[in-house]
Amino acid sequence: MTNRMSGLAQPAKALGVYLKDRRMKLDPVALGFSAGRRRTPGLRREEVAQRAHISPTWYTWLEQGRGGAPSADVLDRIARALMLTDAEREHLFLLGLGRPPEARYRKSEGVTPRLQHVLDALNPVPALIRTAIWDVVAWNRAATVMFMDYAMLPPGQRNILRHLFLDPRARAAQHDWVSVARFVLGSFRADAARAGAVAEMAPLIEELRRLSADFDKMWQENGVQSAPHEGVKEIRHLVLGPLAFEFSAFAVDGRTDLTMVVYNPVNAADVERIAGLIKPD
Repeated sequence: MTNRMSGLAQPAKALGVYLKDRRMKLDPVALGFSAGRRRTPGLRREEVAQRAHISPTWYTWLEQGRGGAPSADVLDRIARALMLTDAEREHLFLLGLGRPPEARYRKSEGVTPRLQHVLDALNPVPALIRTAIWDVVAWNRAATVMFMDYAMLPPGQRNILRHLFLDPRARAAQHDWVSVARFVLGSFRADAARAGAVAEMAPLIEELRRLSADFDKMWQENGVQSAPHEGVKEIRHLVLGPLAFEFSAFAVDGRTDLTMVVYNPVNAADVERIAGLIKPD
């Protein structure tokens, strides 16, 4: 019985150790507290409790592995008080509740230069990065010549659904536009919900339902499906004709809101044909 109870106490102990470690890494002066005389580095327990707007006694119990499981709201307050990164916040929830926090969507303002360099290095293989609501935020030159020139659009209009349902060129490029549209829409719905971006996608949905009868009809079908991590995409290119790509989707490390999609031509000879369309700067 003793061994069993000790095993049950381990998660609470691990949570306490993690909280103490994060607390001791913060600079009291930078956060507005007096340097004073401190026996240990970092914030005091009562200072963390003050920043988190919770009881000092309750926070002390958490560090000591007592008091039972905290609520998600308490963990969220503590995460902000300790200035945790997204990865650290997720770890805190896994320790405290045994599950990750609910999805919290954040609007992307673009990618880092280093990530853009990764896309550029893939030329002449098309690659792009999209958000959970399928806004394209980065792409390489191969994607421009194969799919569309996103740079010619205002940032707010660089959306895959918008292109697919409102641009006649997108419809003409698909071998079976209806099947592709249903597939994309079902994947989009699942991605947005998983990322907690239902509110953020609402303006786009409202606009597309107003401008596209096809979109309005398919949206009301409520189709949902998980986007596959890999598969085959076929298009009709205006210059090169029919092309087939093996696509692979990758989560961007540290950015759960972003997905990188790489389109590798099935026919090796098509790589050179695409390269011929990419004009030098």
